[in-house]
Amino acid sequence: MLSHIRRLASYNRWMNAKVYDAAAKLPAQELARDRAAFFGSIMGTLNHLVVADTIWLKRFASHPAKHPALEPLRAAAMPSALDQILFADLSALRIHREQLDAAIIRWTTELSDADLAHVLHYSNMKGVPARKRFGALLTHFFNHQTHHRGQAGTLLFQAGQDVGVTDLLALIPDETGT
Repeated sequence: MLSHIRRLASYNRWMNAKVYDAAAKLPAQELARDRAAFFGSIMGTLNHLVVADTIWLKRFASHPAKHPALEPLRAAAMPSALDQILFADLSALRIHREQLDAAIIRWTTELSDADLAHVLHYSNMKGVPARKRFGALLTHFFNHQTHHRGQAGTLLFQAGQDVGVTDLLALIPDETGT
C-alpha cells in the first residue's frame, strides 16, 4: 500500500506539471473565462484542487505521528470555502501547487503501515464530524485530485491545449522476467 501511495504522489506531481504547462499557454482571460464547469473556469478548478489539498493536508497534519513534512500546513490558514480563489494569477498558483506537491512527496516517504491503520477524527467544511481510516482517506485524497484534474484537462482541451498522456500506467514500471 505504501508504494502505491508514493506512486500516486509522484503521479500527482507529474500530472500537475503537465496541466500547468498547458494552462501557461493560454492568456489570463481564457484561464478565467467561465466555462460552465463545476468550479467555473480553469483557474477556478485549479484553485479548488489547491484548496481541497490544503484542507486534507491540514487534517492529515493532525495525525498523532506528526509527520514533519506537514509542519508548514499546521500553521497555514484553513481555506474558508471549496470554491475559494486563493490565487488569481497562474504563476503564483503554480508556485504554491509545486510547494504542496513537494510536501506531499516528502510526507508519503514518512508514512508507515501503522499510520494507514489510524482512525482520523475530523470535521468537514460544514462541521459534520467524521471518523475514517487514514489509509482510505489517502485513497480519497489522490482520487479527488485525479477527478478534478480530469475536469481541468477537459477544459484545457476545449480551450485548445492538450495535456498529453494522463494515464497512471505511464508511471508503472515494466517488470523484468517471467
